[in-house]
Amino acid sequence: MTSAIRHVTIDSADAYHLAGFWSRVLDLPVHEDDKPGDEEVLLEGAGLLFVTVGEPRTGKNRVHVDLQPQDRTRDEEVERLLALGATLVDDRRAPDGTGWAVMADPEGNEFCVERSAAERTG
Repeated sequence: MTSAIRHVTIDSADAYHLAGFWSRVLDLPVHEDDKPGDEEVLLEGAGLLFVTVGEPRTGKNRVHVDLQPQDRTRDEEVERLLALGATLVDDRRAPDGTGWAVMADPEGNEFCVERSAAERTG
């Protein structure tokens, strides 16, 4: 028998606040039992568990997520995420439309935004 990944756990300074950011990014709800101040907050349907830890982040994440927009272009998604509070860390978008954008959430956890499926086939 094998194992299955139950959650990907993300350490944070404020689990509820960071889960709220990702809830808006992915348009998925925070678990109905989770409230501000909770030490652990689950993002329903994404398998992301945010846990409040006492120590600050000290380096680059070793694991990150890659997002692929479903109903907009990569560049439109980058703009939407910037408006939600993300920051652009490294712009790897090329003039020919290929590439990706490296972004960070409000606590500095990096993630990438790739081209949509339509942009890859078009």
